[in-house]
Amino acid sequence: MNKMLKIAHRGAKAYEPENTLQAFQKALDLNSDGIELDVHLSADDQIIVMHDETIDRTTNGKGFVNTFSLGDLKSFLIDEKYQIPTLNEVFDLVDKKCLINIELKGLGTPKKVVTLIEHYISEKNWNYNHFIVSSFDWNMLQETSNLNQKIPIGVLTEEDPDTALAFAETIKAKAIHPDFHLLTSENVSKIQQKGFLVLPWTVNTEEDIQKVKSYKVDGIISDCPDKI
Repeated sequence: MNKMLKIAHRGAKAYEPENTLQAFQKALDLNSDGIELDVHLSADDQIIVMHDETIDRTTNGKGFVNTFSLGDLKSFLIDEKYQIPTLNEVFDLVDKKCLINIELKGLGTPKKVVTLIEHYISEKNWNYNHFIVSSFDWNMLQETSNLNQKIPIGVLTEEDPDTALAFAETIKAKAIHPDFHLLTSENVSKIQQKGFLVLPWTVNTEEDIQKVKSYKVDGIISDCPDKI
C-alpha cells in the first residue's frame, strides 16, 4: 500500500460527538480515508451506531440499546441536538466516499451487518473494498466470515499480536487492528510479511502518531485524522 490510511475513530471524535452523522461528516470534511464506528442491535433488530451497550454516557437517556426500539432510540439526543444514527444512515451519508470500518459490539450484529453490506453491494453499486468488519469478539468475526468470505475482516486485539495473527490466518482476514502500544517495527513488519494490513488504534498525540508512523503501519485509527 502506498499511502497510510487516515481512519477517523467513531468519526472525527475530537471535533464532534462520537458516532454521530456530524462526526462522520467532519471526518469526510477532513479528507479521512475511512471512518470507524461501533454497532449494536435495537429491540426491533435495527443496526444502531453506538459504542457502549447502554445509551447512558452519550445521550440524555438511560438504558440498554437492545431494550429500545429504533423509534425510542431516535427520541434520545446526543449533546441535546443529535440523533443516534443507524448504520444505513451512515452508509447513505458516506456514499462510497471512504472506507467504513464497522466494529461489531452487540449480540446478533454479524448477520444483520453482512446482510446490509450485501444489499449495498448488490443494489447500490458499492464493493467489498468499501468495508472492513472488526471486533474484539473473534467468534463474531468467525461468524461474519462464515456468512460471507468476501467481506474484509479486521482482527482487533489489545493483547499479544501473535495470537491475533494466528487467528487472522485461520479466517483469511485482511488486517490486524492492535492497540498501538503493542507495536514495534519488528512485529509490524512480521504481520505485513504474512500479508495483513496493520491498522492500530487509537493514536491521538503528535508524539504517538510520529512513533507509530515510523513503524510503517498501513493506517492509523485516530480521534484526530487531520493530524496523521
